[in-house]
Amino acid sequence: MTIHKFTIADAAFQRSPGQDGDIFTGNLLDQRHGGPVTIGFGRYGPDQILEETMTVHDTMVILEGKITVFDAHKSVTAGRGEIIAMQKGDRVTIRSHEAGAVTAYVTYPHWQQPEA
Repeated sequence: MTIHKFTIADAAFQRSPGQDGDIFTGNLLDQRHGGPVTIGFGRYGPDQILEETMTVHDTMVILEGKITVFDAHKSVTAGRGEIIAMQKGDRVTIRSHEAGAVTAYVTYPHWQQPEA
């Protein structure tokens, strides 16, 4: 068994695929490491909006700021130390608030395919 410890300084942030806003992801553990989940950090600038149909199960832990997620049925807002879980197939809108946000995430299965 391999044990890993990560900090936000370990993340190499890249713009979230398919959008041009101030939303960045930094995978730290993914299919390249042989496990079934992807783990990383997310960084959202102030007042950013991302509309997405979830292709994976995604769990976000809010580390800084606030995130609101809307779907067709409800809306939830989470702040520091709270968790938002989204299921594969959910059509969601993810919105950061005026201070932006930093999250940690775990997805199953992997949300991003390795570059060729």
